[in-house]
Parts: sequence; structure tokens; C-alpha cells
Amino acid sequence: MVVLKSKLILLIEDELFILMDVEAALIEEGFEVVTATNGMGAIEAFDADSSRINAVVTDIRLGKGPSGWDIGRHVREAVPGLPVVYMSGDSSHEWEAHGVPHSVMVPKPFVHTQIITALATLMNNSDQI
Repeated sequence: MVVLKSKLILLIEDELFILMDVEAALIEEGFEVVTATNGMGAIEAFDADSSRINAVVTDIRLGKGPSGWDIGRHVREAVPGLPVVYMSGDSSHEWEAHGVPHSVMVPKPFVHTQIITALATLMNNSDQI
């Protein structure tokens, strides 16, 4: 009997409607999802269960506290090569300067398939899965 490791995604978005919408799309695709609405909550959620998290999808601007850029760097320090997908309505142009290597930027507005495709591409190329 082969037991497949579940694919757990940490999703960070401060706009509740977008968070719920992306979460539903990820669940529909078969992912398990842990959510956070701010940077500090995301870092706490990651640190509490980093060995189970297979990828991170994060907005950039998350209000006070750590940004999506900070979260990307934090998770990569702990788990080099962890897939990171950034979402942003106004920070896409900063991705090359602030994003972690081998990540993907999905500009808002987007369709769910863009997030799913970015995740699948990174996860298929990652040695973390």
C-alpha cells in the first residue's frame, strides 16, 4: 500500500473575500490549506508545522508586520527550495528585487488556474515533495 503525502498549502491574504475564494479553489484541486490573514500569523503557522507545509501562496502587502516578501525569505531559510507563489495587485514590479529565487509572481486580478498552475509547476520541480 502506497501512502501519498498530502499537499498542504499555507495561504496568506489579508482581504477575506480573496482568501476564501483562493482557499476554496485550492481545496477543490485536492490541496489541504492553512490560512493566515497577516504576516505574523503566517510565520507562526509555518513555524508550528513547517515539516508538513509543501508550498506557500502569499499576498505581498499584508498590513502591519511582515510582508509577503518577508514570509518568502523566512520559509526559504527554514526549507530551501520550498515553492513560493506571490500574489499582488501592485507589487509585481518588485518581484525580481524582493522575491525569493525560483518563485512565481501572479498579478491580481487572476483566475484560479494561474495560481494552481504556478503551484503545480513549482511543486513538480521541487525536491520538497
